[in-house]
Amino acid sequence: MSEGNQRILQQPVLVLNATYEPVNVTAARRAIVLLLKGVATAEEENGGFIHATRLSVRVPSVIRLIEFRRIPHQTRALSRKNVLMRDRYTCQFCGRVLPASELTLDHVIPRSRGGHTDWDNLVACCHACNNLKGDRLPEEAGLKLRRPPRPFTLHTSRQIMRMLGRSDERWRKYLFY
Repeated sequence: MSEGNQRILQQPVLVLNATYEPVNVTAARRAIVLLLKGVATAEEENGGFIHATRLSVRVPSVIRLIEFRRIPHQTRALSRKNVLMRDRYTCQFCGRVLPASELTLDHVIPRSRGGHTDWDNLVACCHACNNLKGDRLPEEAGLKLRRPPRPFTLHTSRQIMRMLGRSDERWRKYLFY
């Protein structure tokens, strides 16, 4: 598969429930599978095509599930990627927005002082601030959190959908700005 096709298949696609309520963001590859299985329909397309031997498929930008799915209370797995997404790839001490490769995860209350590895104690942090903070509390290092860490909730997911939607105008009418 060409590098161009790989890039197209990784593009974000907004997933709507049958009621047009936004429920998720997925990669175009997964969205195309849902379309081919007949589980979803394309509401918006991004203009690209994926070509196979016997088939050409338009790449969706927004898909809608055909049958209503009850979405249970959504919690996200605690992972580096999800913490960085929650914090919008922004150092929670200095406020710089950086690529994932230039960010670390910091325990607000260091593990050596009894801090746990959970949503309420992990934040995205640049290398400089992490080195400055070291094994201390933020106040002891002269740092202040921009906002307290919190679990990744459905509300957080919707904020991320809105943020991603700013780059794709076709999402705007589904995200209730």
